[in-house]
Parts: sequence; structure tokens; C-alpha cells
Amino acid sequence: MTGEDVYAGAGVGAAPQPERSVSVHDLAHRFPGTDVLFEHLDFTAIPGQTVAICGPSGCGKSTLLSILAGWEKPYHGTVERKNVERVGWVFQNPYGVPGRTALDHVVFPLLAKGLRRREAEPQALEAMGLFDLEYAADRRFGELSGGEAQRLMLARAVCSRPDMLLVDEPTAQLDTRTAHSVSHVLGNLAGQGMIVLVATHDPDTRDACGRVIDLAD
Repeated sequence: MTGEDVYAGAGVGAAPQPERSVSVHDLAHRFPGTDVLFEHLDFTAIPGQTVAICGPSGCGKSTLLSILAGWEKPYHGTVERKNVERVGWVFQNPYGVPGRTALDHVVFPLLAKGLRRREAEPQALEAMGLFDLEYAADRRFGELSGGEAQRLMLARAVCSRPDMLLVDEPTAQLDTRTAHSVSHVLGNLAGQGMIVLVATHDPDTRDACGRVIDLAD
């Protein structure tokens, strides 16, 4: 399959910051004994624009995210990360500590940065509010639905403020109304200074992003 940059929109929020970027050059990948997932892929992602990585199941969307993060070595081509030190990842299947509250999960990255709990909680609740989760702040993670847990991981990622945020199929476990709301928020995240790339097959999420990289033929 050939990666094609099919649309470059204007972006939402703050102006792009070219000093931070991730670029791929003639990228291709295959696993031993398998066909090529994608090839001849060239693009640069910068803050100020949310990029959707699209294509059918099995085309290599999650694999591309792994390569961008530096977890997987590409079969061919190069990845250049400029001023990208902290990479955040929101997996398709959310993981948490069953006995800890939802708020505990979102507060944690702020506490790790040195904030006190009373300073961190307002920021964490604000992030939870982006994904309509304030009501669940005191619920234990084990009591959350799959969709609530997925939105919680997105809120925690926003609080951690990585240089590059990778999101894998964010609406897979959400109902249509909630998925639309989450897609809208994702489309605006890049305005916070992060490079944001979202692997998705959801047309609504695709449309909410400012740019689309399509791995389909």
C-alpha cells in the first residue's frame, strides 16, 4: 500500500511551531514473512494541526504510530524527530489501577511533575471536563465503562502535555454521540503545542482532524 497525504487543512488553535516536528522520509514497513504494509510514505507533522492516520484494518496504522514513537524500527526509510523528548500514547484498550479513582489517574502526571495535589486537581478536572468526565472523578477505575475508561486515558494524556501525542482508535469503544464529542476535542488538541497523530477508521474523527494521511491504496 502507498501512503498518500490527501489533505492539509488550516489547523485549529495556536499557530504551527516548526521548531518541533516529526518527519518521515520514504518510509516503508513489513514484518518478516509478510507483505509490505505501506511504502513511499513522506510527511512532516508539527504542532498546531491534528493529523489523522487512516486506512482499513491491517494496513499498518498502529504500526506507524509505533515507528513514530521509536518503538519499532522501519523496514525502510527514516524518521526524524526534532525537539520531541516526551511521547504520550493512548492505547485502544485502556489500562488503569482498578482501586484508584478516575481523578487519581489524571492527577498522576501532574504530581510526577512536582505539583501539589491541591494545585493539580483543578487542572486534572479541567482536562476531564474536555471529555465530559467530571461526574466520574470519584469513581474507581474498575467501576468505569469501557468508553469512560477510554476518555479517562485521553484526559490523562492531555494533562501530561507530551511533545507528541499518539492516539490509537480513540472512538472504538464509544457510542456515536460521545464519539462525535471526542473527535471534536481531538481536532483541537494540537492548538496546545503538541504534535497530535490519531490512528482511526472513523470518518467523524477523520473529518475533525486538520490533515489526513491515508495508508490505503
